[in-house]
Amino acid sequence: MSHISKIELEIKDLEALKQACERLGFHFMENQKRYIWYGKWISQEPLPEGITEEQLGHCTHAIHVPAATFEIGVVKKNNKYILLWDSWIGGGLQKYIGKDAGILKQAYAVESVKRSAKQKGYRMIEKQMRNNKIRLSLCMS
Repeated sequence: MSHISKIELEIKDLEALKQACERLGFHFMENQKRYIWYGKWISQEPLPEGITEEQLGHCTHAIHVPAATFEIGVVKKNNKYILLWDSWIGGGLQKYIGKDAGILKQAYAVESVKRSAKQKGYRMIEKQMRNNKIRLSLCMS
């Protein structure tokens, strides 16, 4: 059953999103205008706010996860991007992006901080913790 969800993450830095995709082994499909999903809205759930049924499957860019069937749509709304995905288990995305897209959100946050720190002249040390959390330490260069 199709169920389009909005990933609760505001994308302001498209380069950080591209780097997050690279970090996770995903492919950022620049200017791909459609993302793969079930293809038909059959859920009883409401659509994500600001999205109509006709807009489903359309995007500005897409994220392809090699081991999944479905893709993530990167949709430009105003001066930011939102991420839409079909969370139906048969599409395979949740296994790779995590519950509520936690893995993708974490990767974007890390890459966003890295880019910002570099622009401000900081050096960053990244450490993967046992609980799958990431610790970032910033130092003056």
